[in-house]
This record gives sequence, structure tokens and C-alpha cells, in this order.
Amino acid sequence: MPSKISFVLLSASKKLLNGGVLNKPGLISVGRHFSASSCKEMRFVQFKPKSGGPQRLGAQVSADGDIFDISAVDSSIPSSLVKCLQTGHGVIEKTRRIIAAGQSVVSLQDVHLLSPITKPDKIVCIARNYSGHCEEQNAPKPTEPTFFSKFPSCIVGPYDDIVLPPVTNSVDWEVELAVVIGETAKAIRPDQVHKHIFGYTIAQDISARDWQKERNGGQYLLGKSMDTFCPLGPSVVTRDQIVDVNDLNLKTIVNGVQKQSGNTSELIFKIDFIVSYLSQIFTLCPGDVILTGTPAGVGMSRNPPQYLKAGDVVESEIEHMGKMCNKVV
Repeated sequence: MPSKISFVLLSASKKLLNGGVLNKPGLISVGRHFSASSCKEMRFVQFKPKSGGPQRLGAQVSADGDIFDISAVDSSIPSSLVKCLQTGHGVIEKTRRIIAAGQSVVSLQDVHLLSPITKPDKIVCIARNYSGHCEEQNAPKPTEPTFFSKFPSCIVGPYDDIVLPPVTNSVDWEVELAVVIGETAKAIRPDQVHKHIFGYTIAQDISARDWQKERNGGQYLLGKSMDTFCPLGPSVVTRDQIVDVNDLNLKTIVNGVQKQSGNTSELIFKIDFIVSYLSQIFTLCPGDVILTGTPAGVGMSRNPPQYLKAGDVVESEIEHMGKMCNKVV
């Protein structure tokens, strides 16, 4: 990271920093300014201070970096990223100015990170979209995409618990790249998709395989939408920070053992196709989340099958996007 912005990673316990004064626990009012060129990388997060208080919207300039409390600086910026996107253009430029001014830096250690997206209009998922995932199921690659949904109520944060429902003992992991829609998209072409994407984040498509495959007629919805079955985070990385979305490594680690390892180059239906295809069917709204599929290594395809149990720790990681860590309870 450039030296001119490295000071934002210092702990909030330092009371003076180039003229900055500690106003209250966890909050530094910084007297130093950034140049515009040093504010290009932005990751949006939602958080609550550990000391208490309402949800805030923040931005980071690096993974695991401290947070600019942008909704505290500018009252026109909502504390919800979905609401912020729904209000229209401007959040990136407003945030860039706040970062450039070095205002309201909060120590990452003093906050509880929430999911960066909450209460979207919809969550849309695609099944069997990695070649390796098809192979491990002895299934042919699809020629037409299969979609299903998850309820927005099953979203939890990047470090929140995954709760095992008493109605199933077949809970599985699926790390996925998630697309966050930034602008309303209806009947758009694949070459128009890029400008409608706000950014990307990590998702775990937690699944009750018995409900997905056997019970209730094998319908996906109930097995995919149980409470806590959609961890998201830790941040939404803006689209321009990802050089090639079709070349990102992703993996799942359970209790320190790597279970999934893949690359988005394996996607059968690419992101521009997925977003364009869906936009022909229904309107994609700002804040909508699209889960793009999972690579090989899921628990149900192992011999014997392996499923999550209480006490397990699930780590989900995607290149350039950081890592989530969720305990199973």
C-alpha cells in the first residue's frame, strides 16, 4: 500500500497522528489529507461500534484496513449500502472525497462487521455453474442455466454464526463469488452489464442437502433459505478493483482443512451472460445479489459425504476480496 495512506491502518489507540486527535474511543479525526490518486481502492462495509450504537456505512482502502465512517461524515449517505445504491449515483465520488480528506477513521478492532449487503430486493443463485462441480456430481455441463433464490432474511455477516436447524443433519458448504447490482438493469445486453455492477463480495451458499435433494419434492428454496444460510462479506469490492473477474481463486477451509479450491475461469455461464439473462426475465434492482456458483469440493460429493456439525469453523476466501470466518453452532 502506498506510504501516503498507510497511516489509516494504525490503531485508534494512538492519540496523535500527524495532527489527528482522538475525539472518542475508536474514532480518529485525521488532520492529514490524501491525494485523489491515493483513493482509488474502495471496499464498502456495514458495521456497528462495539461500544454500541446504530448500524453505520463505511469504506476501507485496503483489505483488513481501518474504516472511514462515511455515513457519519455526510448525512446524505444512508447507513445501508442497499439504500445508498437505491438513491442513485454519487456514493463513490462522495466516499472518495471523504477518504481524501481523511475524515472519521474508525479502528477495525473497535467494530463488529455486519454483512455489507442487508435486505436486498432479491438474492438469485445459479446451480451447477462450475465444470468441476458438475464432474464431482457425475452430471453433464448444463446447456441452459438453472436458477433458484435464497430469502434475504438468511443473510448474516462475515464473522457471524451459522446455526444448524433441528430439521436437518445434512448442512453443506459452497463458497461463491457474489455480484452486487449497482444500477437498475432490465433487458440489457452482455456488453452492457459491466456498468450495472457495483461490485463483488464473498458468499457462502449454505445448503440443507436433504431438503434440497429429497424432501419437499426436491425443491431448492427451503433447503437454501434456512436462517443464517447466506453469510456475506467482509466487504463489497467495487467493480473497477477487479482486473479480471473471470480469473479469481476461491476456496473453502473447514477446521483448517481445505475443502474447495477453484477459479472463476471454470464458470460455465460467465457473469455478463448471467446478469444479461436474468435482466430479460425480471428487473434487477440496485443492491440485488447474484451468487454465481461454486467449485468442486462440496461435502455431499465426498465419499462418504461430509456435513457441517456444531463447533466447525468455515473459512471462505476469494482472491482480492478477503476472507470470512463463520462458526457453526
